[in-house]
Amino acid sequence: MILDEYTSHLDEATAAQVRANLATHRADATIIEITHRLTDALDADHLAVIESGRIVEQGDPHTLEQAGGAFATALAYARAPKPYAAS
Repeated sequence: MILDEYTSHLDEATAAQVRANLATHRADATIIEITHRLTDALDADHLAVIESGRIVEQGDPHTLEQAGGAFATALAYARAPKPYAAS
């Protein structure tokens, strides 16, 4: 199964529900996820980080997070509190 940005327009609570439902099928299928929501990638068995069309890192997401490379940097940014933007 290929999932391309499947949580991109969902709020975090709904995205978490979708990820939980998907997790029940991980053992039975190969799932390729394409995502910019890096917290979605934390559940992957294997992760490939692509920059400018090239794989710059790959491996277990938690190992990559500890390695301090491109994935760790982007994940830290994604987790950082964002300032409130007044409308």
